[in-house]
Order: sequence, then C-alpha cells, then structure tokens
Amino acid sequence: MNRRNFLTAAGATIAAGPVLAQAPKVFLDYDQAALDAAYDQSRYAPNLQQVIKRYATNSELTRSRLGAPRRVAYGSQPIEQLEIYRTERANAPVQVFVHGGAWRSGVAKDYAFPAEMFVAAGAHYVVPDFAWVQDAGGSLAPISDQIRRALAWVARNAASFGGDASRIYVSGHSSGGHQAAVLATTDWKRDFGLPPEVVKGYVLVSGIYELYPVSLSARASYVKFDERTLAELSAMRHLERIGAPVTVVYGTLETPEFQRQSREFAQALRKAGMPVQLIVADGYNHFEVMETLANPFQFAGRAALEQMKLKAPL
Repeated sequence: MNRRNFLTAAGATIAAGPVLAQAPKVFLDYDQAALDAAYDQSRYAPNLQQVIKRYATNSELTRSRLGAPRRVAYGSQPIEQLEIYRTERANAPVQVFVHGGAWRSGVAKDYAFPAEMFVAAGAHYVVPDFAWVQDAGGSLAPISDQIRRALAWVARNAASFGGDASRIYVSGHSSGGHQAAVLATTDWKRDFGLPPEVVKGYVLVSGIYELYPVSLSARASYVKFDERTLAELSAMRHLERIGAPVTVVYGTLETPEFQRQSREFAQALRKAGMPVQLIVADGYNHFEVMETLANPFQFAGRAALEQMKLKAPL
C-alpha cells in the first residue's frame, strides 16, 4: 500500500468513526440492560415512592371514614387473611382486588383506598393478603394458590357479609394484574367445585400476561421461572379458559413491556372472540393508573363500576 492509499483508507476510517460492538439481543429488540429496565417500573416512574406512600395514607383516610374492615382467614397460614369493606346494601355484589408489588411486596391494608368508591356505589370491597415470593421459595405457584383459595372463600361465604355470590368481580394491578389474569384461567368447577362462571368480570390494570420475557429479565434473580411456571401461570397461553368479560387498562407512561403485554393480551382475547375492552390512560404511569380504581369517573374505577352495572356514587 502506497502513502496515498494509506492516507485515503485512514481518512475513511476516521470519518466513519469507531466501530462499537452491539450488545446481543435477548428478547425482541431488547438487549439485557434494556429488557431489565422494561420490567423495572422505577426506571419509568420517578414519583414511585410518592405514589406508593399516597396509597398508604389514602387507605388510612378511607379507614377513618369507613371504619376498620372485617378481617377473616381464608386459610391456615397467618398471612392467609382477607379484609372486607362492607356496603349497607343487602345482597350486594363483591369486588375482589389483588394488589401488586412485583410479587415481593405489598399488603392489603395499603390498598383500602378504592374501598370508599365501591362501598358508596353499593358493593363490598375485598382485598386478600398473600405470601411474597421470597417467602415462598421463589415460586409464584403458592401465591396463585392462595389467591384462588381467597376467591373461593369469598364465593362460599359471601352471604356471611351480605354479599351476592352470583355477582363476584375481580380487579388487579401490576403483579396483582398477573395473578388476577391467572384467576381468570382457573377451572373453578374442577379445582374448587364452584360454578365455572363464579367470577363475572375482570379489570386488569397494568398486568403481565406472558411470563417468558419476564423470565429473561432481572426479575429472575428472585423468581424461579421454571417451565411449569411459564406454562401454567401465563394467561396468554390459556385464553380458551377465560369465560368472563375482561377490561385491560394501562398507562402511556408505563414501561414499553407493560404496554406491549397489555395491548397484545387484549388483541389476543379479541381475536379469540372473547369479550374484551382495552383502555389506554394517556399521561399516566404504572403507579398513577392504579389510583384511578378509586375514582368512578376515571379509567379503572369507571370500568369496574360499568362491569358491575353500578352507578357512580354522587
């Protein structure tokens, strides 16, 4: 290579800039860091701690107005209890809410804040406590089992608190949205001797419906995503089992994966001929959209009341 050719080649290299190695893709167009971020809400919700604290303080205010809930056991373990906020209406419908917390945090008492709306509209509001995944050996299966048993307890004992067992509805948020979707795929007759249509409708807020991409993320550091878990606890794989109307809600400021999962789950249900509604909360992040369950005129709250055929309280 002569001097002129050498200088020409060197100049082309400098103009093109350094060649940077790209991180390998692990799912869709995500590399590992991007996928981890896409399942980490703190990366997309800078006000996370403020809103979580608001859940707790607003729940305290709710109890100050409604009084303490009735707390009853649905199983033998200390954590296996649920909280019931009763309406004065006789033989009233029941809204069962499954709280979130990435499967590793959250307690029923901090999710009382939607109770006032449901009680005022003429429905009972029930929130179960259940184990955190780190206390269940990293397995999600015991949590799903507890939540199913909590729902079964409500169905069998609704009359004991003035509830109508033929009008039970379920809502859930985040990892609780995942577990609520798992409830929707349950064979109630086979596993619990209950009517197949024991739940009349679901409002799933910012949930996860296919666990495979989650198993590739940093969440695998505390959840054991074995093949059985992926197969049995991914609602996307069991659409044919879902026999009640589903409303899917998500915010436009959530992580891209939570948005994608919500859209694709709703699309799959629609393609399968299931009754489904997709609600997009423009300008809301993952934690803010949960708060709309407490408002009869906002996204999740309005959807829940419409499913229950209840009017917004004045």
